[in-house]
Amino acid sequence: MDLLSHKARFETRYEEIERHLADGAVFANPQKASELGREHARLKKVLEQFSEYAEVMRQIAENEKLKLDHKNEAEMLEMVTAELSELQRKRALLELDLKGAILPPDPNDSRNTILEIRAGTGGDEAALFAGDLFRMYARFAETMGWKIEPMDSNPSGMGGYKEIVASVQGPDVFRRLRYESGVHRVQRIPSTEANGRIHTSTATVAVLPEAEEVDMEIKNEDLEISVCRASGPGGQGVNTTDSAVQITHKPTGLIVRCADERSQLKNKAKALRVLRTRLLTAKQEEEAAKYAQARKSQIGTGDRSERIRTYNFPQNRVTDHRINVTLYNLSEFVEGKIDSLLTELMTRDYEARLAAWAEGKG
Repeated sequence: MDLLSHKARFETRYEEIERHLADGAVFANPQKASELGREHARLKKVLEQFSEYAEVMRQIAENEKLKLDHKNEAEMLEMVTAELSELQRKRALLELDLKGAILPPDPNDSRNTILEIRAGTGGDEAALFAGDLFRMYARFAETMGWKIEPMDSNPSGMGGYKEIVASVQGPDVFRRLRYESGVHRVQRIPSTEANGRIHTSTATVAVLPEAEEVDMEIKNEDLEISVCRASGPGGQGVNTTDSAVQITHKPTGLIVRCADERSQLKNKAKALRVLRTRLLTAKQEEEAAKYAQARKSQIGTGDRSERIRTYNFPQNRVTDHRINVTLYNLSEFVEGKIDSLLTELMTRDYEARLAAWAEGKG
């Protein structure tokens, strides 16, 4: 795909918005002016990326010519090869951003995210694995400059989690984490295994775009709210007051519990955030089932029944089954170095969506 061929469309829209913003009348509608301002800033960034991409492509062509011209000069060849490698890395990152920009925008991409991890089959080992996954995402969030905030958890006796719910806040959180929804499988020797046998356990991950109050109206009469004492494995950290909040949404039967804060009011506010998000997700999934055509690729569908990845500790191997990619750096991967695989998932997804989009336009 010739990405630069799409630049003119963005330039036309950018100039159109600039004309609107130059007209003082547009500010009579603050919401419309705010939307135009955000789109103007986004398009400005995209056009800068197009310019940077064109320059990188020019430099790549120049360095490839230099490489041929100096193929018998070892020192020069080494220098040119190193520069070419860095330019190709920049090109790959810019291509990913531009492919995402060319596609019709997904309003969920810029949303904060509710991350839910639950132990699956495997008992205590599954709960330990759920804890490992949460720590992996927490470390990744730290490298991305995101804020991760636990909202509720049900710890297991061995240090893992039967369930943990957290909010992840920052730029493009859902855009990157959306591919993590699904069943994660682990193969390893548990610390309690005396005979050295490898056990297989699972945990499910749900990545939900966080809803805002304007997205979902929740009526007070539809809620049943109860309070109780927060539970935990013991120790001084367990609440001794009735601060945990459980909210039942009577029309749907959805139940949300939050006990992370010592304040009942804060737990209620967090629980409402989770409830609003789950209701929005259910609404979006219902609409998608009605109107969206089934896609051949399962990347990014958020199907939580799908086994998406296997973590094999004896072989230091992680395999993503959706794109048939295997990496032999599991020890680093579980420490939060997951960006290379997420980038590959985004690239494959964008390519499939661009092909479908181009076919639909054609």
